[in-house]
Amino acid sequence: MLDDVKNQSPHHVVIVGGGFGGLYAAKALGRAPVKVTLIDKRNFHLFQPLLYQVATGTLSPADISSPLRAIVNNYKNTTVQMGEVIDINPQEGKLILSNEELSYDSLIIATGVSHHYFGNDEWAEAAPGLKTVEDALEIRRRIFLAFEAAEKEANPEKRRAWLTFVVIGGGPTGVELAGAIAELAYTTLKEDFRNIDTAEAQVLLLEGMDRILPPYPPELSAKANDSLEHLGVTVRTNTRVTNIENNVVSLSCGDRMEEIPAQTILWAAGVKASGLGKALAERTGAELDRAGRVMVEPDLSVAGHPNIFVIGDLANFSHQDEKPLPGVAPVAIQQGQYVANLLKRRLKDKTLPPFRYRDYGSLAVIGRNSAIMNLNFLRLSGFPAWLIWVFVHIYYLIEFDNKLVVLLQWGWNYFTRKRGARLITGEGAIPISESKETNDSRNVLKV
Repeated sequence: MLDDVKNQSPHHVVIVGGGFGGLYAAKALGRAPVKVTLIDKRNFHLFQPLLYQVATGTLSPADISSPLRAIVNNYKNTTVQMGEVIDINPQEGKLILSNEELSYDSLIIATGVSHHYFGNDEWAEAAPGLKTVEDALEIRRRIFLAFEAAEKEANPEKRRAWLTFVVIGGGPTGVELAGAIAELAYTTLKEDFRNIDTAEAQVLLLEGMDRILPPYPPELSAKANDSLEHLGVTVRTNTRVTNIENNVVSLSCGDRMEEIPAQTILWAAGVKASGLGKALAERTGAELDRAGRVMVEPDLSVAGHPNIFVIGDLANFSHQDEKPLPGVAPVAIQQGQYVANLLKRRLKDKTLPPFRYRDYGSLAVIGRNSAIMNLNFLRLSGFPAWLIWVFVHIYYLIEFDNKLVVLLQWGWNYFTRKRGARLITGEGAIPISESKETNDSRNVLKV
């Protein structure tokens, strides 16, 4: 139960993480008689399901991002604070940030997950994953830089390596990335270059299991596989990556070993919990699973600490169907709303039944006019599933201007097959070293 708050300052709820779980918890508490502090390293909420479209030039980062302060500015009990939580003191009810301490009465942790290279962290530089805006911009830079470098490369083998794109991991992110890259190569860019035929690009999707999209029913995985191959993606299952070095991916396919030269290698094979999960376990004795996620109670609290809650991808909730809930946005949204409602009920000395996730189905997009949908009682693929995917994602975008911009951008891209955010930015924006003559000319201009 919460402390009696009638004759003291409002109950202070601190939320760490402005993703789906943390943001929806904050919104649900926005009119409650509590004080809310929302902490995040960034000043914006990122709509991660569409991050792959930033990585492939369909959308810009601002199209799928919303400032946290703007989202909650109508909730006068809510304060947004930029900061990074590095530790927790549950005995004193304090969070330790990088430059200060913050007291709480109830704590909601929703810091999500990051990339997991299964003990091969040295692969991270060669094969970036996709979790942040910076990841998306780096992947976008590498993809479009590869085509530019191929345009200038005279050596056929080196050109082939520039035009080889390897996506490791056949889950939703890998499938979306592979499909989008194939559409770029075989449709969007086909008239843009003079020295290369972008249709010669090779897009490989590698999956260690016997089929892509393992969480989906086998028949939908098969349809997704067929759709990807129709787009031009080479799907290889039962294939494990053994090494990534010097722009070469080493593979194990049963007893056969293989090496694939590729300048663009993208990682979508696994995730691990944020570091705050480990700190929480050390301070509270909470149990972690193999991926570092916190094992939570039926009400999403930490065992022995009823005022500390973990939600979203950082939580392992195994009290329903005896298996962890998937790391998807609807789970985080429902958990955030549940904890907010639980806290409001506790303020009135009332209880709430244990959390139960309502699974309304899952969607995965393959490419233009192609997606798969599993509603448990109904399974769809192709254009109908794609159309539903479009409107579901528009619906869940946070602000109206994002909904409008993305809808208009998608409509324009659909009819023109153009992608307006094909920008190469960041360090290393020139694909091949300039000649001495070019350098000399540039120096003259500087003078």
